[in-house]
Amino acid sequence: MIIVTGANGHLGRRVVDRLLTRIPAEHVGVSVRDPSKAQVLADRGVRVRQGSFTDPASLARAFEGATQVLLVSVDKMGEETVREHRGAIGAAVAAGARRILYTSQMGASATSHFQACRDHAATESALRDCGVPFTSLRNGFHAASALLFLGSALETGEIALPEDGPVCWTTHDDLAEAAAVVLADEGRFDGPTPSLTAGQALTFADIAALATELTGRAVKRTVVSDERFRERMVGQGAPAEVADQLLGIFAASRAGEFGAADPALPDLLGREPVTMDTVLRDRLSGGGA
Repeated sequence: MIIVTGANGHLGRRVVDRLLTRIPAEHVGVSVRDPSKAQVLADRGVRVRQGSFTDPASLARAFEGATQVLLVSVDKMGEETVREHRGAIGAAVAAGARRILYTSQMGASATSHFQACRDHAATESALRDCGVPFTSLRNGFHAASALLFLGSALETGEIALPEDGPVCWTTHDDLAEAAAVVLADEGRFDGPTPSLTAGQALTFADIAALATELTGRAVKRTVVSDERFRERMVGQGAPAEVADQLLGIFAASRAGEFGAADPALPDLLGREPVTMDTVLRDRLSGGGA
C-alpha cells in the first residue's frame, strides 16, 4: 500500500493519477483533509481517508497498512511547517512504513537565502533521524511560480521584478510523473535525490525574450529594487512576512541556488522535461503548468 498525502492539491493529485498507470488502484491510498473532494479517486478504487498534518493523530488511520508514504510538503513556510512535517514523519514511522518519501526542493540547505529551502533542510534532517529509509525528492522550482510572478506581464508588456538569477523552472506534471516512477520502483533512490530539474535555467530576462518571440509583442524586463517590490506586495495586501519570504526566492536565485540543471529528471521520465516556452504557450492559450 502506497499512501500519498495532499492528494487534492496541485502536485499530489497528479502523482496519484500517474501512479495509477503503474500499479493497481487497490494498492494506492490517499490522505486528504477533505475526503469529499477526493471522491473521484475513491470511484477509481483508491483508498481515501481523512488526515491532516495539523492533526497527527488523524494520520494514524490514514497511514494504516502503508508500505511507503509520500509526504507532499505543506504550502507554507517557517517553524510551523517543520513541526507539521515532523509530526507526519512520526505518524508514518508509527504506521510501520518501510520507506518515507518527501517532496523537497533543489537548493535545500540550512543556509539558503529562501525560507522554504531552510524548512526542507530541517525536514530532511528529521527524516535522517527517523530510523526508516527515506527518499527526498529535490524538485526543481515550480514553473507555475514563474507564471505567478509574471502576473499580467504578458499582456502589459513589462516584467517588473527584483534582480534574479537563473532558475530551472520545472512543471508539476513532470515532477509528479517522476515521483510516481520512484514510488513504483521502491528504493531507486536512498536519501536526497539529485536535483530533479528541467533542462535549462532561465532568468526573467530570458523569459521576457521568450514571451516576445511567442507573442510577437515586445515584453520588457525591468528590475525593481527589493524594497520597492516589498512595498508593492504589502500595498497589495500581502503580509510583510510573506513579502520577505518571496524576496528570498530572488536572493536565492541571485546566489545560484536554483540554476544547476541535472540529468536525473529526464532519466526518470525517459524523455526531456517540458520547457518554459511550452509553459508560456500553454499560459497564452489559457492552460497552466
